Amino acid sequence: METDTTRLGLIDTGASSAPVDEVSPIATLHRPGSVRLLSLDAHGRVLDWINWQDAACLYARDAVAWTLGDPCLHIHGGTSRLTGIQSGMDLHPIIAARGHARSRALDPTPNLSNQALFARDAHLCLYCGQQFNRPQLTRDHVMPISKGGLDVWENVVSACFHCNSRKSDRTPQQAGMPLLAVPYRPSWIEHMILSNRNILADQMAFLKAQLPKRSKLAA
Repeated sequence: METDTTRLGLIDTGASSAPVDEVSPIATLHRPGSVRLLSLDAHGRVLDWINWQDAACLYARDAVAWTLGDPCLHIHGGTSRLTGIQSGMDLHPIIAARGHARSRALDPTPNLSNQALFARDAHLCLYCGQQFNRPQLTRDHVMPISKGGLDVWENVVSACFHCNSRKSDRTPQQAGMPLLAVPYRPSWIEHMILSNRNILADQMAFLKAQLPKRSKLAA
């Protein structure tokens, strides 16, 4: 099994005995490990990012309702004992799956995690304004929990260890440490953009078209 920038072995997807179709020229193919594909339900509502393996399984099970964008990955699998032809398939950047439907809540709230929080705040300490790597950041509660603050999006910011320690169990006003930005609850689409650093052009255009008008990411 070989691996390069345009091919990757397909394992246990049920496609190993299928003949390879002629693949039309693809303008830009990417390294499989560097790309995540955008998964939608059959109505076009955004579900999540998926890896190439999960996407290949959807294709192999004929569970793809429709796709958007030019193929961005080509993967190949085993060789048919009957024909001697190797199987293969093109994967698209945006994939709508049959039988997948999100709940009526069209814009669910993303789970609050440190990873999502630091992405929302662009890995900046919202007190000193410096950018840090993830291990150097902490989750700070603007209104301390000991004073009735909640562990919710609107009450948490990214803070470096030094600023978090300096602020201690006080509000920003009490500590004389004004916030550089107001914490907010991101929409699901904002969360999708913030959680992926390698979004393809077709994916970004699709996501930006669904951003709330007040979003800071709409520009």
